[in-house]
Amino acid sequence: MEFRPCIDIHNGKVKQIVGGSLKDSGDQAQENFVSEQDAAFYAALYQKNKLKGGHIILLNSYDSPYYEETQKQALAALQAYPGGLQVGGGITPENAGDYLNAGASHVIVTSYVFREGRIDYDRLERLVYAVGRERLVLDVSCKRVGEKYLVVTDRWQKFTDERMCTELLDRLSEYCFEFLIHAVDVEGKANGIEEPLVTLLGDWGKIPVTYAGGVHSYEDLEELAELGHNRLNVTIGSALDLFGGTMSYEQVIQYIKERE
Repeated sequence: MEFRPCIDIHNGKVKQIVGGSLKDSGDQAQENFVSEQDAAFYAALYQKNKLKGGHIILLNSYDSPYYEETQKQALAALQAYPGGLQVGGGITPENAGDYLNAGASHVIVTSYVFREGRIDYDRLERLVYAVGRERLVLDVSCKRVGEKYLVVTDRWQKFTDERMCTELLDRLSEYCFEFLIHAVDVEGKANGIEEPLVTLLGDWGKIPVTYAGGVHSYEDLEELAELGHNRLNVTIGSALDLFGGTMSYEQVIQYIKERE
């Protein structure tokens, strides 16, 4: 298990939001925390602590009036920590190279590779051709529907027909270096992890997977390590003191290092 830090940017500000509350209409979201610091501040902090593999997520759509300022923040963070952070949000084969040239270690993609609720493998292959499998991270974040999890796209607002399962992970792993998976139902709520999803991901464990959603205590980290067979990397957002929470950033880093 490794700690993977995050920088979520919405309306030009570093924020922590409740994942399922994000709406393109009016650029609205239920906010847990809005930082007085910019994205470059957090990138420099992560560099100081030698944390790699964290992600910057642009949470505004391309046609949002806030997109330009959100992108500006993301690029500043990449410049502050070149080669140390991944970036996602509106990534396509046409702009992926710009982010890599700006300092991103990897690009993170979801929505582009889906069309009409299904994976578009032609688009996926174009992405791989543009950036290479080794620099592509697929975000297959999902929401629970009954006893199954369905992948969601477009800033977690649209359900697809793709069910989260080992077969899906097997297929997609041929195209990417790593998975980023938000458990959207618990994202930003800091009230516990999505246990069945963590178990599924831990049992699979064929390429690196970063799990995000619900971690708010060291008991959650213990459970994540146990159910995930210590294979899953973890992101903690709203629960960290960096973002107004109660878990010490420094202590979390130390705690996870001791488990490695």
